[in-house]
Amino acid sequence: MKTRAIYLLLAGIYFGASVVLPNVACAQSDKAQPLGGLDASAIGKVVTASGTVSVEHAAAIVVQANLPTSGTDQVKTGDLVFRGDLVRTGANGALSIAFVDGTSFNVSSNAQMELNEFVYDPKGHSNSTLFSLAKGTFTFIAGDIAHTGDMKVDTPVGTVGIRGTAPRIEIQDDGTVKFSTLIEQK
Repeated sequence: MKTRAIYLLLAGIYFGASVVLPNVACAQSDKAQPLGGLDASAIGKVVTASGTVSVEHAAAIVVQANLPTSGTDQVKTGDLVFRGDLVRTGANGALSIAFVDGTSFNVSSNAQMELNEFVYDPKGHSNSTLFSLAKGTFTFIAGDIAHTGDMKVDTPVGTVGIRGTAPRIEIQDDGTVKFSTLIEQK
């Protein structure tokens, strides 16, 4: 019976994630198994990248993109991100990441963000996220985890609980943090 429940949970995650990210089925737990040849530990993917961007995976694998900053259409997309990844952008870098719960992050130049924790079950209420922002400017739209669980963003001066909004967090070189909420136009 337990095996059936786990299989149904994984199937639910797979179908829920296929709505947000059609090419990635994702869950982040010790029991997660790949489904249909997809990596079940991916928590999101790069939507856009420009300039110098690096993603250091917890398994010590570094994916780096040094893309031209000209107006050409050369943008690195589709790279997967995982729990524990360290995301960095250079002086000319910018990055957008879509997560399987619908959260969408935009990362500015000279930024650093660690994807510490990500637990998501589309039908669950014990979801949680913790992202540590060290420097740079971040704008994001919170997804399902903020509404059904516990989304936290750690900064050098404190931790912010997100319950479903569109924040902008700017971390200055001197460690000062500016936080604002973006107003949605209707």
